[in-house]
Amino acid sequence: MHKSVLLNECINNLLLKEDSIIVDCTLGFAGHSGEILRKIKKGKLYAFDQDPIAIKTSRETLDTIASNYEIIETNFVHLKEELEKRGVFSVNAILFDLGVSSPQLDDAERGFSFHKDARLDMRMNPTQKLSAYEVVNQYSYEELVHIFSTYGEEKYSTSIASAIIKNRPIETTLELVEIIKNSVPEKYRREKHPARKVFQAIRIEVNDELNVLKQAIYEALDLINVGGRICVITFHSLEDRIVKKIFKEVSNIPDELKKLPIVPENLQAKFKVLGTIEPTQEELLENNRARSAKLRIIERIKR
Repeated sequence: MHKSVLLNECINNLLLKEDSIIVDCTLGFAGHSGEILRKIKKGKLYAFDQDPIAIKTSRETLDTIASNYEIIETNFVHLKEELEKRGVFSVNAILFDLGVSSPQLDDAERGFSFHKDARLDMRMNPTQKLSAYEVVNQYSYEELVHIFSTYGEEKYSTSIASAIIKNRPIETTLELVEIIKNSVPEKYRREKHPARKVFQAIRIEVNDELNVLKQAIYEALDLINVGGRICVITFHSLEDRIVKKIFKEVSNIPDELKKLPIVPENLQAKFKVLGTIEPTQEELLENNRARSAKLRIIERIKR
């Protein structure tokens, strides 16, 4: 069962009005989109997703709520281009809910989970060529070390990469899990699931998640109206750092300008960061997958 993380906090911070034009960059299984649609009776929702199963399920859900929505079946890296095709050049609010949805994790065949056996896959878009199988079986030792240490912040990257090279070909998720377990100290295995960070790193590489996120956040900032907000839910420190850095960059003015008694209008910051929200204890008890979530909010204050 998929539960949307920080649902009420997102809905409250998007400042929805009846006629708002809203973008949900990560439709998933329509948890956030469904609530948005209920509140924008005269507006329009544009929702991005590239997962055919999520799209089919969400369309059925949204059809029971209202018809003033459109699902755009592509990666949100094409945010601006796709909206401009539809004559949309500015919007009232944009939501990103990053990470893998519960149904994707629960569907063993997708190969995202380190708890279930499946062919190595991890593609958000099942039609793309690069999958986890190619990363695990074709990448060089140096490339594997780089992605495990950079995208997984895995301290045993070198021993895990060596073991993978020795044991190729590796076909399934649980084969990979066993290799990872045997490459790390016993104490490390007891602390947390030893495959968690490596699986995260492979998934990020397969879907080019961090580069896609950077580009899409900048495009979202361009699209947002004055008084409009962007809400981003992240699930790990790499995503969160990117969002935090970009939000800080666009909401700050250079130090030398801060010393002026009055900052000229054209040099004032165009955005204001409105803070970070984390799940309540109550939500964490109901939904364990919310444990690492952070919601960051930014508002455009001038053009």
